[in-house]
Amino acid sequence: MKTELFEKIEAFRKEIVKIMPGYKWTVKKPSSSDVGYLEAVGTKSSGKVRISTLLIIRNERDGWGTRVNYTVKSSGYGLSSLWIATKTELTLARALRDLQNHYEYMAREYSAAADHLKAARRAA
Repeated sequence: MKTELFEKIEAFRKEIVKIMPGYKWTVKKPSSSDVGYLEAVGTKSSGKVRISTLLIIRNERDGWGTRVNYTVKSSGYGLSSLWIATKTELTLARALRDLQNHYEYMAREYSAAADHLKAARRAA
């Protein structure tokens, strides 16, 4: 049982590091009752300051065969910053891409709102 769990954890770690090598990863050991649930926290730092945190949850749900879901969450600057957004998909790559697309969309929305305010202030 321990060997199977260790192999699952190592496979999960390799999958994460392959797709997100820029973060420092810690994979948490699951409780013995739920080996289908794995969780990893990745951090990105600038010196001693944490600039980004990424949480990845891999959850196997038994139904008609085994189905895996990945949930990704990220937070920004600092140790105690709140989660900014969460995305869940069937593959890790898709979940991370959805999260990135969400941030890019929000960046465009905020940039447009800032541009409208800036233009209105100049007109006055």
